[in-house]
Amino acid sequence: MAITQSPRRLHARHWPRALAAVVVLGVTSFLVPALRAQQQRQQGAAPGEPKRPGYDTVATTETNVVDGFTLVAVGDVIIGRPITKLQDPAFQAVLKILRSADVTFGNMEGSLFDIQDFKGWPEAEYGGAWHLGPPAVGKDLKALGFNVMARANNHALDWGVEGMRQTTKVLNEVGIAHAGAGEDAAHAGAAAYLETERGRVSLVSFATSYTPLSRAAAPAGEAPGRPGLNALRLTRTAIVTRDMLDNLRRVRDALPRGPRTAEQEKQEKPDELTLLGTRYKVGDKPAFAFQPDERDVKEILRNVRNGKQLSDFCIVTDHGHEPGNWSQEPPDFLQQFAHQAIDAGADAFIVHGPHQLRGIEIYKGRPIFYSLGNFVFDDKIFPVGQDLYDIHKMDPRTMTDGDLNAALMAKGFSDENLYQGIVTLSRFEHNQLAEIRLYPIDLGYTVRLADRGVPRLASPALARTILERLQKLSQPYGTTISIEQTVGIIRVAPAARSTGN
Repeated sequence: MAITQSPRRLHARHWPRALAAVVVLGVTSFLVPALRAQQQRQQGAAPGEPKRPGYDTVATTETNVVDGFTLVAVGDVIIGRPITKLQDPAFQAVLKILRSADVTFGNMEGSLFDIQDFKGWPEAEYGGAWHLGPPAVGKDLKALGFNVMARANNHALDWGVEGMRQTTKVLNEVGIAHAGAGEDAAHAGAAAYLETERGRVSLVSFATSYTPLSRAAAPAGEAPGRPGLNALRLTRTAIVTRDMLDNLRRVRDALPRGPRTAEQEKQEKPDELTLLGTRYKVGDKPAFAFQPDERDVKEILRNVRNGKQLSDFCIVTDHGHEPGNWSQEPPDFLQQFAHQAIDAGADAFIVHGPHQLRGIEIYKGRPIFYSLGNFVFDDKIFPVGQDLYDIHKMDPRTMTDGDLNAALMAKGFSDENLYQGIVTLSRFEHNQLAEIRLYPIDLGYTVRLADRGVPRLASPALARTILERLQKLSQPYGTTISIEQTVGIIRVAPAARSTGN
């Protein structure tokens, strides 16, 4: 007689095995999709599916703009009056270019406020003159097309902290993003941000040429931070020949100085010496060498990385006159630093300050403009301070501001090259630089003082002269500029976009 078990007793006997099967099924249904998603993140999408980016767990510094993103960049904007009402066709053609881009950048070199109710004063330490424009210039800059501007330069504190703050207020009110000056080192060094239709843009601005008292500082202990600009400090060394150094040593030893210990004499290097605050070192030929401060380098690169991590496109700018406004070549340290900035996340590196053109380099598919020259060079200084009259030995009771301006320009700014510049238009495709168009401008070297300094598209003959000079200046960087009528064009091959050239 067969003995059968009831369904109830059978279930009771096998329930642990059944429960385990349910658990395994549930865990499998949860883990398999998770593992598959992880595999797709690591290896891309499954076959037949479009590849998708993974979750950003490292705060990437990759470019992330919509195709067709454009950046217009110009050099120094020294402006003391509104200019957009000028109906000259060559000037209006420049405005059309500025207004066409997603981002239009320039270096704001001066202050903006109403002198009638200003509570500050012109500083005894200034950048060579007290550049000033009324608040209406802020609206004019916006109307010109500017939406981001650098503030770190040698004129940032011509009118002291109060002038810096008033300029900040004007730019904020008109909606121009700006960076490089602030209430302490952190604010001055931080990136500014601009929202555009093709991506969020950040700007980091610093200066290597500035008045010493304008450098911002961080708080320490009970001491508060100091308002000012974001600075990259440099140590300058004059390179001289052996014979020149020996002569300098004889001069130093002949001049009165305090007693030196035996230890100091022992530590002196035979190939170096310091005379009247300048450090000299033996080299092959006379030149200047610059060593950036390591702390400043780290802080600036950190701000670049942070700015790019929080935006889609990062612009980094340096205001530097080194080795001097007379030089068409950048200082020795700058190329390496520009490369470091791009490696840290910069999508464009722009230099302003020398007041004349320098070369263009393409590094890893990113533009480096070593100087774009002047854009607005409104060299009518209002008001002129007593210090300038004293320097030029003029009497403000009998001489006019125009007399002084003419003398000042004739002394340091009479070179025709200072009244020629470039408007650059960079276009990005697939998050890589595809093309740069270069539009030469003429600032009116030969016109009367009252009308000089306003940018106009250069005539065909002058445009070719400017572009041919820029071709030669860019050759050392392997950059090819083709000239098509009155426009220079740099076309970036896809292979060059991921390499160092």
